[in-house]
Amino acid sequence: MSLGIRQSLDDFRRDFIGSAIDPDLRRGRGSATNRGGRYETYVRMAEDDGWGSMMERPAFKTETMIERAKSIITRNGSPDLSFDRSVNPYRGCEHGCAYCFARPSHAHMGLSPGLDFETRLFAKTNAAELLERELSAADYEPRTIAIGTNTDPYQPIERQHRIMREVLEVLARLNHPVGIVTKSALVTRDIDILAPMAAKGLAKVAISVTTLDRSLCRDLEPRAATPEKRLDTIRQLSSAGIPVTVLNAPIIPGINEAEIEAVLEAAKAAGASDAGYVLLRLPLEVRDIFREWLLDHAPGKLRHVMSLVQSTRGGKDYDSRWGHRQTGTGPYAWMVGRRFQMAADRLGFNRKRLKLRTDLFAKPARSGDQLMLL
Repeated sequence: MSLGIRQSLDDFRRDFIGSAIDPDLRRGRGSATNRGGRYETYVRMAEDDGWGSMMERPAFKTETMIERAKSIITRNGSPDLSFDRSVNPYRGCEHGCAYCFARPSHAHMGLSPGLDFETRLFAKTNAAELLERELSAADYEPRTIAIGTNTDPYQPIERQHRIMREVLEVLARLNHPVGIVTKSALVTRDIDILAPMAAKGLAKVAISVTTLDRSLCRDLEPRAATPEKRLDTIRQLSSAGIPVTVLNAPIIPGINEAEIEAVLEAAKAAGASDAGYVLLRLPLEVRDIFREWLLDHAPGKLRHVMSLVQSTRGGKDYDSRWGHRQTGTGPYAWMVGRRFQMAADRLGFNRKRLKLRTDLFAKPARSGDQLMLL
């Protein structure tokens, strides 16, 4: 490692120690700091005034704000993704995963991608209403809607707001296909909706299993379901006839990549039929948040892990090019991919790719349609 890289890491360590929030105030959270986002004009850091005022600060608590969204279906043209449209019922995510690539989106709200992202949440309470309106558009052509591709639709606040369930009720009534990604056991609450949809070829669920190590899971994904709960979720969904994919995501060099085969074996035994993986992504503010996590939880591995990450991203922390974002490049990334593929082939994953049906879609009537007929 060059002297310049050593110096930059030492500078980062000093900067982190100066901006880290007291552990008692962020207990059960993934981020160690609450630095402003990339659009902020000023950098603000809390500092004790000598009178112990920092000890008077309250602990970070989850705060949910109601958002009346103007639209709900998001479109994308990425060749890396298997879908071209998605729905996100919430902004921010209480699961608090340190590696979450969605964290930088909070900067657009004038909030920190750090602790704000997992404590200051937005619930789009009119999501179902907007969805039905947008599906009724004259030029709408049905394709699978992906939910959970940015923040988890079954994060803890869904128990109270039930926005995801309302969205599913609309999709089920209109026979519209849906693919869900989550790491929450709460998805089993909606088996009564998802099972009939799956029987028609309209629904599938992907469960993210990052690690089988409870201790690592607690540190890395502090408010998400335990590994055992996620495997039981796969079992319940599969038993109900709902196709389940296991996502070994993200694979983090030097942290959980040793578990690739074990995760796939456990998921197969639980009933998963397909499998996928994503190599760790560190866009924008996430690169520092993840470094902070390493310094907080695995300081002896910081240099080694970041060296491996950079070896998969052309010497940088992140490579955003299409075709490379999900899997990385270089010998280490190739090795991870081959290990995953060999294990998936051995276990019989991905033998038949499920394509959800679109021919059953029943477009909802728009206001005024009946008058036009008359």
